[in-house]
Amino acid sequence: MGNKKKQKKVAMIGHKRIPSREGGVEIVVDELSTRLVKLGYRVDAYNRSGYHVSGKEYDERRGKIYKGIRLITIPTFQNKKLNAIVYSFLATLRALFGGYDVIHYHAEGPCVMLWIPKLFGVRVVATIHGLDWQRSKWGNFASYILKLGEKVAAKWADEIIVLSKNMQEYFAENYKRTTVYIPNGISRPEKYGAEIIRKNYNLCGDDYILFMARIVPEKGIHYLIEAFYKIKTDKKLVIAGGSSHSTEYRDKIRAMAKKDERIILTGFVQGRELEELYSNAAVFVLPSDVEGMAISLLEAMSYGNCCLVSDIDENTEVTLDHAETFRRGDVKDLRKKLVYLLENEEKREEYKRNSQDFICSRYSWEKVVQKTVELYEK
Repeated sequence: MGNKKKQKKVAMIGHKRIPSREGGVEIVVDELSTRLVKLGYRVDAYNRSGYHVSGKEYDERRGKIYKGIRLITIPTFQNKKLNAIVYSFLATLRALFGGYDVIHYHAEGPCVMLWIPKLFGVRVVATIHGLDWQRSKWGNFASYILKLGEKVAAKWADEIIVLSKNMQEYFAENYKRTTVYIPNGISRPEKYGAEIIRKNYNLCGDDYILFMARIVPEKGIHYLIEAFYKIKTDKKLVIAGGSSHSTEYRDKIRAMAKKDERIILTGFVQGRELEELYSNAAVFVLPSDVEGMAISLLEAMSYGNCCLVSDIDENTEVTLDHAETFRRGDVKDLRKKLVYLLENEEKREEYKRNSQDFICSRYSWEKVVQKTVELYEK
């Protein structure tokens, strides 16, 4: 009898649920897990119960298989202060009996429980998707838990993955901790004409500015709307995304949008509608105050969009000189750069010609998986 190689088992803890586009963490867990399964890994993804998107409760798929990934749903409170920590505790306890070779935690909050499997000798990897405690949607208690998760990861994790050089420097300076830089990946997409978006929003192509991300304060959507108010243009402003806990901010954005009939709020989008919105935008804008590594920016560039982004390191590290930038939080500068792009079709076309090849050659999920597997196998 020949020796059969043991199938290695990995647990993913920290995301809300897969399959889902509720945030960048969910997209990363989905893309990473799917490819690990193809490489022969056994992957269990620990979903959280009870999440809603745009008023719809998605199939929680308890105990079901999705693209070879076993989905395990963990009950938790809907209270945003307790959601992540209760989920992480219960998921960690469940994972202790799963016989995993690696438990991979995602995001700072869930990392609070990372020390428990370490006590039992399980290899633990943490991906810090962003410095979440900096995000303005969290109150004092939640910010404390997020910062605690960061400290626990810095002390206990066998390996820490970060998505930007800026974050790598942060961990070195604050914790004297070596981290591994593995940016997110992207795949070259197929572009589509304006069919669904023509029917739903009367958009024909090249006639709108696009924001695509969660409706949360740190994304800076209020800056974009304020800048757009003062621009004389026939182009519309499309704001696409769900709210993710920040109901007060969502209501604020809705109130701001009502003041200008050119502004369209689509809510959460996915599938062909999302693909059409990316495919036909005149300009994609990401006015963030805080980012980890924005999946929406990678996606926008992969569709060959002309992009305008705030000048935070996490954005400019991705775009280099293949997008226009404005000073973070500066509405006047944002308006000035947006007008410049809208009035200069030649410049927009230059960015569009170059952005897709640049981003798709620089970032790939295959590279992400290869580097992650190296950490698993250490």
